[in-house]
Amino acid sequence: MGRTREAGCVAAGMVIGAGACYCVYRLTWGKDENEKLWDDEDEQEEEGEQEKSCSGKPEIGGKTEKELKTNAGVGAGAKPQDDSKSKVGVNVGPENGPGVKKEVHPDSQSGGGLEAKAKALFKILKEQASAKAGRGIRLSNISRNRTLTSSLPCPGGRGGGCHPGRTGSRARNRTSGKVKRKNRSKSNKAPATWPVRKGKFNFPYKIDDILSAPDLQKVLNILERTNDPFTQEVALVTLGNNAAYSFNQNAIRELGGVPIIAKLIKTRDPIIREKTYNALNNLSVNSENQGKIKTYISQVCDDTMVCRLDSAVQMAGLRLLTNMTVTNHYQHLLSYSFPDFFALLFLGNHFTKIQTMKLIINFTENPAMTRELVSCKVPSELISLFNKEWDREILLNILTLFENINDNIKSEGLASSRKEFSRSSLFFLFKESGVCVKKIKALASHKDLVVKVKVLKVLTKL
Repeated sequence: MGRTREAGCVAAGMVIGAGACYCVYRLTWGKDENEKLWDDEDEQEEEGEQEKSCSGKPEIGGKTEKELKTNAGVGAGAKPQDDSKSKVGVNVGPENGPGVKKEVHPDSQSGGGLEAKAKALFKILKEQASAKAGRGIRLSNISRNRTLTSSLPCPGGRGGGCHPGRTGSRARNRTSGKVKRKNRSKSNKAPATWPVRKGKFNFPYKIDDILSAPDLQKVLNILERTNDPFTQEVALVTLGNNAAYSFNQNAIRELGGVPIIAKLIKTRDPIIREKTYNALNNLSVNSENQGKIKTYISQVCDDTMVCRLDSAVQMAGLRLLTNMTVTNHYQHLLSYSFPDFFALLFLGNHFTKIQTMKLIINFTENPAMTRELVSCKVPSELISLFNKEWDREILLNILTLFENINDNIKSEGLASSRKEFSRSSLFFLFKESGVCVKKIKALASHKDLVVKVKVLKVLTKL
C-alpha cells in the first residue's frame, strides 16, 4: 500500500504541475498555439517517464529520488508558498543526522522533474511570444527559481487555481499594457444606436417670436388641422405668447382664432387643456375677446372643478375665470358654482386658496351678486382661515372678502332678512354666528403691521 500511495502522489503531482503550466500559458500568451505546444510537452513528458522507469533509482539518505520528489511535491501543494520563497525544505534521513534539513533547489533535480519541465516550458513560451511580437524576450527579469503557487485562484474560477504570482514593475506594466490594447480594440467597434424619437412636424416659428397677422394665420391653420399633441402644444404656446400684446389680441380675434383655440378645451390631454386656458387667459384681457370667450366660460368652470385638485390645469382655469369676472358682465354665468368655489377655498393648497380668493373677491365687489353669494352653503371649517398662522397674502385676502360681504349686506339691506338664510350659509357664518368677529379681533395682535392695519379697518365697519 505504501508504494501504491507514493505512486498516486507522484501522479497527482504531475497532473497538478501540468495543469499549472497550462493555466499560466492560457492566461499569459493566448490560445492560438496552445494545443500544439501542450501536446508536444505531453509527448516529451511521456518519453521522460519511460526513460526514468528503465533507469535505476539512487537513494539519498535512505530514500529514493522518487520519494524525495514526492515529499517536495506534497509539501508545495499542501501549503501555499510566496513568490520570494524559492527553496523547498526536505527532511533527510538519519545518514545526515537527526533533525537536519537539506535545502534542495529546483535546479538540483535531474531526470526531467516537474519544476525543470515547467521552467523549460516557460522558456519556450517566452521565446515564442517574443518572436511573435517582434520585441525580443520581455520577461527576462522573471526569477529562475519562481515556483507555481496553487493557492492563487484563476480569474473566473471558483478557487484553488494556478495563477503564477507576478512581481516587479515590468510585469505590472506588461499586464496594464495588455489591458489597454484590449480596451482600444473594443473602442473601435461602432457604439450601439438607440432609436431617437423624431417630431412629426417641424414648427416653422419659435414660440417666443412676435408674429405678424399672416404668420398668425398660418399658426392657426396648423392648429386647426393637426391632431399631433406636440404640434398643438407648440402652436398654443406661440399664440399665447403673442396674445400678451394688445395688437395681436385683436389680430387673433379678427382671424377667427378664439373658436379654434377654445375647441381644444374638450381634449383629454391635460397639457393641451392647460396651454389652451393660458392662451384664452391672455386673450381675455381684451373686452371684445371676452365677448367671444363667454360662450365657453361654463365649460371651463366645470372642467376646473372636476379636474385634479391643485393641478396645473386647475390653476390655469382659475386664472381664466378670474380674468373673465373682473367686470360684472359675465359673473352671473358662474353663480351656480359658488358652493364649489368655497369648497375649493377650503380644500386647495396655498396657491389654490389665493387664486380662489381672488375669484370670489371679484364677486363680492358686485353688490348685485351678494344675495346669491351669502345664501350658498359653505363648510364650517372655512372659519379656520382667520388664523394668525397663515401668511400675509391669505390673511389680507380673507379679510378683504369679509369686508366686502359685510359692506354689501348693509348696502343691500339683507341684515333684516336674516331668516331666509340657513345656518350652513355664508351669511350665518360671517354675520350671525359671531365666531368670525372673535377670530378677526384675535388678529389685532398679529406681528405683521399690514395685517394689523387691515384688521383695524374691518373692525371699525362692524
